[in-house]
Amino acid sequence: MRERLPEYLKRPIIDTDKTKTVRRILKMNCLNTVCENARCPNKNECYTKNTATFLIMGNVCTRNCRYCNISCDRPEPLDINEPAHIANAVRDLGLKYTVITSVTRDDLTDGGAGHFARCIDEIRKLTSDVKIEILTPDFKGDTSALNTIIAACPDVFNHNIETVREVFKKARPQAIYERSLDVLKYIKEKSNITTKSGLMIGLGETFEQIEETLCDLKKAGCDILTIGQYIQPSKEHLPVARYYKPEEYELLRMLAQKIGFKHYQIGPLVRSSYRAAEIV
Repeated sequence: MRERLPEYLKRPIIDTDKTKTVRRILKMNCLNTVCENARCPNKNECYTKNTATFLIMGNVCTRNCRYCNISCDRPEPLDINEPAHIANAVRDLGLKYTVITSVTRDDLTDGGAGHFARCIDEIRKLTSDVKIEILTPDFKGDTSALNTIIAACPDVFNHNIETVREVFKKARPQAIYERSLDVLKYIKEKSNITTKSGLMIGLGETFEQIEETLCDLKKAGCDILTIGQYIQPSKEHLPVARYYKPEEYELLRMLAQKIGFKHYQIGPLVRSSYRAAEIV
């Protein structure tokens, strides 16, 4: 029998004038958010703070990761107006820090790197003082795509390792553990951009395997780390192997410090972009 979702992982539904304002601005600009599409448990908290994580290049992914709620199918063509719409939403929300992520677009020659760059450019045309974090796919490790990202100068480059080596292929059948590390390493070696990565726990990994993954991330030059509990989006997705207890996260924080991470968010409901501005 599967373990029930613990109370400390449940979040109340909050609907306020602020959450309605965020939804209105997103709808007006025809924008997707990872908050909605990935069923993020922190959605309402972020909306009440007048922020959201933008999901670009559609809401259909070319990869079928077995933990992710975003559907896998044939994607629509890119919306050439999306970068301008993102910039308008950033301005209208009054954001000083914004996070942009995307579905994986293996159907595109550059994996969508140019679209990320255009979003960054459009935001800075309208709001010059905003800091921009991007959470990208691996672009199949294509260095020309990564060079496009570097040239756009985001303030933070985030690419999630997601899970430990031993679980990786089961969770991410179309991705490669070493390739994700190489992407982070390339950005760090070729630029001064702050790098960030995160992983989910609760997929059957051991503490020793988590430690190995954190060491791998540190060797790849990763500056910022996030760790949070995996929550199964539906019965069709990978089951939760176990729920980590709140006190176990203190052990993970101590482990991150021991390995040399100075900046991290580690907790049951932590996600890649959760309180991202506070870390930076």
